[in-house]
Amino acid sequence: MHAVLDTQFAERQLRQRTRGHKKAWFTRLMSPSGLGEMAKPFVFLDDFDIAPGNTPSAGLHPHSGIATVTVVRSGAMDYVDTTGAQGTLASGGVEWMRAGGGVWHGGAAAPGAPVRGFQLWLALPPEQENGPAASTYLAPSQVPAAGPARVVLGSYGGATSPIDTGTELNYLHVTLRDGERWRYTPPAGHDIAWVAVAAGGKLHTAGAVLEQEIALFDESGRALDFTADGETEFVLGSAPKHPHPLVLGFYSVHTSAAALQRGEAQIESIRKQLKF
Repeated sequence: MHAVLDTQFAERQLRQRTRGHKKAWFTRLMSPSGLGEMAKPFVFLDDFDIAPGNTPSAGLHPHSGIATVTVVRSGAMDYVDTTGAQGTLASGGVEWMRAGGGVWHGGAAAPGAPVRGFQLWLALPPEQENGPAASTYLAPSQVPAAGPARVVLGSYGGATSPIDTGTELNYLHVTLRDGERWRYTPPAGHDIAWVAVAAGGKLHTAGAVLEQEIALFDESGRALDFTADGETEFVLGSAPKHPHPLVLGFYSVHTSAAALQRGEAQIESIRKQLKF
């Protein structure tokens, strides 16, 4: 009799890992022309660290065809966007910006301390990529949690984010104590999964030790096991794979050249009306 491997309990493997590219105030961990092609709908991730009074070189800038998600890990961030929103996100706060057919927004560290966090881009499906822009800003108390995981988007462990993305995906912000173990079981159909570790701790998973880097798992849908070495903070995403091509503009990602052209035209129209 031959033994049969039960793949349901086989350890999920890493497909790719990288420390990204360090810039002046951020580390680019994922971009649409690189790892984002493999991890779509997750197409871009920056780990940022902005000093007070230092406006990032991007400043007020446009997007179309995507949603941006900012998680503030420490400090506070001032924000403004052309949907009419303006204010400050405290440590633990979350920004959700569905750019749709076009939007401009910007942010900077609030006075007092550096602001650190992650900014993620999500590729939108065709029915949303040229739709109306919308933004949601959550105070820390508005972000639900299940165990060590804060549910930024989607649902996990009985907790559901108040942000309605209109798509099927999870995005979690997790902090583990030294030696703490945690298992994440993706919902059915979530064949894409990745994790990005913030500075400070180390994360053991899939036979590897991750430290201040991003790692993409194989497309299997199996559970992910993590153990912290030191207090360790990370973000994790899972979703069904985005089935559309990525057509890239400078700050935009669409599913076709025609959709990108519409987005860029709307961005230019808004630019002419800006009165910030």
